[in-house]
Amino acid sequence: MSRQAEPAGTGGGGAPPGDAPWAPLERLLLRAGRGLLRPRLNRLRQYPPRALRLSPPRPARADPAGLPTLALVTPSYNQGAFIAATIESVLAQGYPGLRYVVQDGASDDGTRAVLERLGSEVEWRSEPDGGQADAINRGFARVTGEIMGWINSDDLLLPGALAHVGGFFRAHPDVDVVYGHRIVIDEQGREIGRWVLPRHDPRALAYTDYIPQETMFWRRAVWEAVGPLDASYHYAMDWDFALRAQRAGFRFRRLPRFLGCFRVHAEQKTTSRHDELTCEMARLRARHFGRPVSQREISRGVRAYVVRQIAWDWGYRLGWLRA
Repeated sequence: MSRQAEPAGTGGGGAPPGDAPWAPLERLLLRAGRGLLRPRLNRLRQYPPRALRLSPPRPARADPAGLPTLALVTPSYNQGAFIAATIESVLAQGYPGLRYVVQDGASDDGTRAVLERLGSEVEWRSEPDGGQADAINRGFARVTGEIMGWINSDDLLLPGALAHVGGFFRAHPDVDVVYGHRIVIDEQGREIGRWVLPRHDPRALAYTDYIPQETMFWRRAVWEAVGPLDASYHYAMDWDFALRAQRAGFRFRRLPRFLGCFRVHAEQKTTSRHDELTCEMARLRARHFGRPVSQREISRGVRAYVVRQIAWDWGYRLGWLRA
């Protein structure tokens, strides 16, 4: 982002007394450098909206008939403006072993009419629940699969995402949890940012949640060991689940591929109730470390990961990395 230039000083607009003639240019370059090296991680609106650019789906490496079954849940509450696009992104995957259910919390904004129009295309239920985590737990109680994941009712899966995930799990029996890169979109589905992540860092994950939830999938053994989701968390339940899986010794892998889109809009919980999310994250850190964690300690704990993220992001932007 551009910033307003600092005053050049007194004396007819020249450099301040004692400054070398090139000092204003030096300061300008320093500010530009800071902007270029500012991490895009956790920044939702990175540039003006533009048409969503997608690379052609890569061909699946695994025999579709041999892919593991996959249980996917969409928790929903009053997202009637976006849920049709979410469901379409799931059904368009064409994944042969998909077991998909929409668990709606008795929405009153027209969501039910959208679900009814879909008829038999998707299994769904609309009933009161105790919040997002409770809805996800209810959904997983209704569908089974060797691989599990959830996609919120305002987010999207990118073409070929499930085939890539299923093929990876089939080829790597030693990996338990995977996630990938994220594209950020606005209310109209226009692209406003991209998160390109370096390899998984267990230390950094203990301090902050950098895993794009809509791209995270895990083996059923993980759920059976550390699930279900803790319904006392209304915003950070995905980070809590990832931390518990990591502490239990399950192996994580970041896949070098864009798997999903995270939608930013005014009614979104993570933007409209940021203070409550911050409180839940502080509670999770205190539980993990057994004490409150200062912002200074958080910054130190994630510093190395952020440096790597900047490097990976620039590698992608310069065309050195494919994602």
